Amino acid sequence: MEAKIIPSLWFDNNAKEAMNYYVSVFPNSKIKNIEYYPDEKLDEHFVGMSGKVLNGEFSLNGLDFICLDGGPIFKFNEAVSFTVTCKNQAEIDDYWSKLSHVKEAEQCGWCKDKFGISWQIIPENLGQLMAKGDKAVQVLMKQKKIIIEEFKNL
Repeated sequence: MEAKIIPSLWFDNNAKEAMNYYVSVFPNSKIKNIEYYPDEKLDEHFVGMSGKVLNGEFSLNGLDFICLDGGPIFKFNEAVSFTVTCKNQAEIDDYWSKLSHVKEAEQCGWCKDKFGISWQIIPENLGQLMAKGDKAVQVLMKQKKIIIEEFKNL
């Protein structure tokens, strides 16, 4: 049995905006499908949801996601984040500039986007950088966006 696991994102009322934003940030990405809530007369749960996303399907660089506009009941938090592994500092800088929108959420390569989703923007060789011991940990703990160059002279 082969099950596919797909992250599902609950937005208040801006799922379509978020999908468009994310596919603009990541290469090889696309919106696959959007279904909108049906007429609110069909069920009490649909009241006020007309025109909002009931089910959005999109792919970010080959990873599938689904999403919906569910209202303000649930909010994103740091308990779940998405990690972007980058080849070099230029990639880190590019993703950071696009995804970091909450300065107080920045620490050790973590940032939060304008929709409240947390991201870890890290170099693909972070394990090697951290293998340099306690000094590497001290460097990392002082960083917001990871600066690879700061690890080189340890």
